[in-house]
Amino acid sequence: MQVRRSALVARPAAHLFDLIEGAEHYPKFLPWCSAATILERDDGVVAADISIRFKGVGFEIRTRNPKRRPEFMAIHLERGPFRRFYGEWQLKVLAAEACKVTFLLDYEFDSVVMTRMAGPVFDKIADKLVDAFVQRAIDVPPPVLPTVEAPRPPDEDWPPP
Repeated sequence: MQVRRSALVARPAAHLFDLIEGAEHYPKFLPWCSAATILERDDGVVAADISIRFKGVGFEIRTRNPKRRPEFMAIHLERGPFRRFYGEWQLKVLAAEACKVTFLLDYEFDSVVMTRMAGPVFDKIADKLVDAFVQRAIDVPPPVLPTVEAPRPPDEDWPPP
């Protein structure tokens, strides 16, 4: 199965990227995600264990995802019930407060039983994933960066006597 979705988002690309990369927060807003644990995170990769539970179907996956913030993250399966599994998120900056997000997922379960049991559920999850992250970006505003005050120009009356 292959899923390809895109959306225009009135949020900074870095904000949306951080939501996508932050798997530990998935259980807060993805109803199918019952648990997520970050195993490793640095500037070049994020690895996570994710528990999927939806409509009586459940399974675990482990991903190791190369990334380039804020424009790209691949999704590489390390463990899970798939014969084939590859995904990627691409984010293109359109303006300071806008981006285009594109999601691709190509997968096939490793058995006929899993395809029958989990296939329809996972198809729905994959199809709605972009919508879920766009909604999360709207619900959770980007962090406000602190402003730096410009140094005060010298004043003849400063400092006071």
